[in-house]
Amino acid sequence: MHGKGCFIVLEGLDGAGKTTIARRLVEDLSSRGIPASYTYEPTDSEIVRLIKSTYNNLRDAYIDALAFALDRLIHVKNLVKPLLDRGVTVISDRYFYSSVAYQSASGAPFEWVIEVNKFAMKPDVAIYLDIEPEEGLSRKYMHTSRFPEYEEKEFLQRVRSMYLRMVEMGLLIYIDASKPLSEVYDRIWDIVYGRLISMNSRVYDT
Repeated sequence: MHGKGCFIVLEGLDGAGKTTIARRLVEDLSSRGIPASYTYEPTDSEIVRLIKSTYNNLRDAYIDALAFALDRLIHVKNLVKPLLDRGVTVISDRYFYSSVAYQSASGAPFEWVIEVNKFAMKPDVAIYLDIEPEEGLSRKYMHTSRFPEYEEKEFLQRVRSMYLRMVEMGLLIYIDASKPLSEVYDRIWDIVYGRLISMNSRVYDT
């Protein structure tokens, strides 16, 4: 690949297939000679660990939004941007759209969380994988979560509505993730690969 790498973001409720699809994208891109790397948010930074341990009793939607925004800026500066500058395509499992969805569903104003993240680097492609909360929870049955406090059906309904609001605003590309995984993946691959082609003059052999 020539020039700057492509920054791809996958969003959605847990169980939507983000991680599986993100890792497969990295494998398929790499197999075609396109350098690619997987990452995720929130990261495992000291900031996130402190919020979940030392300051857990003080957490609310506002503190979480600010803490995750700081974690994000460090993540981008320390990892994402250097990779992109080296021509590596970065696939991120969640980004600032998650903060907008989850923290606004927790009580922070939607517009305020958007404002907090307005200086975050914008991705080249941001995709929302949509499923009903019941389906996401059933897919995650017996799987542990990094944030079990967010796994309640009524809360996830609010989160989904915030994601759909961002779709309506043109911030996210909508994908129906209730369909078979192979069908969902093929649709996302077409979007991602098409964007890579449009960003680079060289056409890769398939």
